[in-house]
Amino acid sequence: MKPLKSSNRRPTVLLLVLAAVFFCVILISIQSSLFSGNSTVRISKEDLSVLYDFQSRVQQCVANKGLGLTAQIIDHCKLVLKFPEGTNSTWYNAQFKVFESLEYRYDVCEAILLWEQYRNMTTVLTREYLDARPDGWLDYAAKRIAQLGADKCYNSTLCEEHLNLILPSKAPFYPHQFQRCAVVGNSGDLLKTEFGQEIDERDAVFRENEAPVNGKYAKYVGLKRDFRLVVRGAARNMIPILDGSDDEVLIIKSVTHRDFNARIKEIPNPVYLFQGIVLRRGAKGTGMKSIELALSMCDIVDIYGFTVDPGYTEWTRYFSTPRKGHNPLQGRAYYQLLECLGVIRIHSPMRAERKRDWSDVPSKEVINNAHSVALRLKRNQAGQPYEPGPFGSCKVWGTVRSEGSGPISGSPDMSEKRRNSNYSKWELLPFENLRKEAQEHYIQMGGVSLYKMDGNKLDDLVCVKHAMSKDAQSE
Repeated sequence: MKPLKSSNRRPTVLLLVLAAVFFCVILISIQSSLFSGNSTVRISKEDLSVLYDFQSRVQQCVANKGLGLTAQIIDHCKLVLKFPEGTNSTWYNAQFKVFESLEYRYDVCEAILLWEQYRNMTTVLTREYLDARPDGWLDYAAKRIAQLGADKCYNSTLCEEHLNLILPSKAPFYPHQFQRCAVVGNSGDLLKTEFGQEIDERDAVFRENEAPVNGKYAKYVGLKRDFRLVVRGAARNMIPILDGSDDEVLIIKSVTHRDFNARIKEIPNPVYLFQGIVLRRGAKGTGMKSIELALSMCDIVDIYGFTVDPGYTEWTRYFSTPRKGHNPLQGRAYYQLLECLGVIRIHSPMRAERKRDWSDVPSKEVINNAHSVALRLKRNQAGQPYEPGPFGSCKVWGTVRSEGSGPISGSPDMSEKRRNSNYSKWELLPFENLRKEAQEHYIQMGGVSLYKMDGNKLDDLVCVKHAMSKDAQSE
């Protein structure tokens, strides 16, 4: 066989050179795309490496734990989660006249910043938040009161009368207050596996709306009752929902209402108002808000009853007939992303007989490194100085002079049953009664409480500085 002539090898060499040039152009364009306006700050190769390493770990986690889902990396921050071919897309969006998609694009940098932020925040409306927020009492308070008859609180006394019953002076719950928590959804998949005992072993259990807790369903959903997040419609039925459970904390998701107040005055339970953050994400509904609530109090959040198996085709509830209104595939993809970001741990009938471990999830060190880079990148894109730590997003600051100042939620016309109950136990919880991790976090934060402003931005926190108690100072 005769050797190839050099002229025949030239096209191959040329192709290799062009490929190398093309790769360099792509790399430069990626770095150049990180410019913001006239900013000349670009992401370093080291930071790019950190983000791509994190993305690859998330990709591997999805491959191992996603029950058929796969993750395709688009760039240093964006990836696409895809369902396997043949997945039955049955949820139909009547508004846009399309069936649910089989792939979803996510920004991992935004997601990790958002959810790590929740670990430092409070998600209950307080008096100190309204006091610190600009026009908090005039504008924001009015949005949280149904049947006010005005779009602003022109009559501040009237607005306080509506809110006082469920408005603690300061945040009643602390970040890291509990070690491990269970968020129990309402999916009919709960009936496929007996998770009840496991759920009851958690330090705190979060439930939703009218979900029953009784002997009939005990082996599936447990009996422990600590927190219940309810929408406006469910809040109308709060007395039968609570069913004599005097210590279960009821948190109303949207607004207070004078009908609600009449019922609250008669029950012994702690009742608060969810702060009402509005954020666009891949899963919606009370279940998502329950996760937000739990993450603001718990180190580890286990979720049950969120229908994550591939065979799910319609919204079912363990205690009633199927109903429409949720998009199962998009929700399942987003929850899977959150698990591989280290935010939650999914418990599903598809995994019930498997050894459940989370070694595939990126380590805390890897997550922290990616978070630092994502935060620096976000600041650079916005033309802002990089400020590490939890206070870089504080746009509004407030100060509380005395840790014990301010009224306990309640009203003079409460029933004797409520007045003599332990409804305010969280507001009076002594610092020394908190678990060690919660005390240490509070001290590290310098006694600052973080609240989210309403809207769709990661930034714009309201931050309230407290004068730390003697017990906290002595730690």
